[in-house]
Amino acid sequence: MSFLILVRHGQSKWNLEKKFTGWVDVDLTKKGIMEAKKAGTLLANEKINIDFYYTSLQLRAINTLKIIQEELGDQKKFVEAWQFNERHYGALTGLDKIEMSKKIGDKKVHELRRSWDIKPEPLKKESPYHPININTYDQVPKKFLPDTESLKDTYDRVIKFFEENIKEKLRINNILISAHGNSIRALCKNLFNLNANQISYLEIPTGNPLIIELKENFKIVKCEYLDKDRARDLLIF
Repeated sequence: MSFLILVRHGQSKWNLEKKFTGWVDVDLTKKGIMEAKKAGTLLANEKINIDFYYTSLQLRAINTLKIIQEELGDQKKFVEAWQFNERHYGALTGLDKIEMSKKIGDKKVHELRRSWDIKPEPLKKESPYHPININTYDQVPKKFLPDTESLKDTYDRVIKFFEENIKEKLRINNILISAHGNSIRALCKNLFNLNANQISYLEIPTGNPLIIELKENFKIVKCEYLDKDRARDLLIF
């Protein structure tokens, strides 16, 4: 048996402001820091020895992981991978979600946010929010810096990295991934065998560890959120 622990970062500044964030590298709010601390405390109570840690290149996920490690008293080095970054929202990046709903309607916003293979319009390269203009991504080859992404695009990069770098380790190791709503949804789609319609309804709460217990053949034995008060429907259990 082994454990895969998925944690969406704590509340970010643009989560609070209800903006489409994507690849913009914003940090945690005070509430987000507290969510990360609680995640670490809940994990410490589980007494699971974590062998490997992974996160994205984005501050909100990295700092969530650092806070969790502080609470665990574990200073192992962790791997930062751009493949675990949030989905890129294209031209929606930086826009207010509520205002966009008023402008184009809830149905269209939901389609752009949650559909499997529909992408928002590309973000112009001269935008300060484009990844080529954000120092965080200086070391990522430009061919991998997107103008926009669908969930399918996000799924493809997340699962390729997962299968090439993490999956085999899971046979005998416990692994924690601190990432984002859509990169975690991509992992859940793969692990839970959800279809394109089901994944549009999967909500991932901030700062709430999702613990997945696996057999060596990767069959899921048990799956649950540690903070029961903020748990969401996993669609499978």
